[in-house]
Amino acid sequence: MQANKALMQAIFSELAQGNGRPLVDAMADDFCWTFKSEGPWRGSYRGKQAVREELLGPLMAQFADRYTNTAQRFIAEGDHVVIECQGRVTTKAGQPYHNRYCYVCRLEGGQLKELTEYMDTALAQTVLAPPARPGT
Repeated sequence: MQANKALMQAIFSELAQGNGRPLVDAMADDFCWTFKSEGPWRGSYRGKQAVREELLGPLMAQFADRYTNTAQRFIAEGDHVVIECQGRVTTKAGQPYHNRYCYVCRLEGGQLKELTEYMDTALAQTVLAPPARPGT
């Protein structure tokens, strides 16, 4: 439990500086990222490659500068770590995108297996182009 929490704290230490590489590196090949929301920001991306190519790549292409995500709280229990955090970035259209998130992460063997994301979907729909619809 503490190792999982420490890993997520290390990842978010880097995300706060605009470095997303440790997050991607920690994803298992069969990683699944799920949005628990309504509208275009819902569904699951299955597989590390799909997450990178169908979600993160198109999303980051909308940003004018480095996306940062700063954690305020980590709660760990068993193989899960819950992170309360806030992302900040400016889009290429010049709009600020400052969303709050809750991530429920499941880890196994030192790798991220699942991430379930809760966010202000109305803000995302207003500021961002939606990602390609996931297969599931």
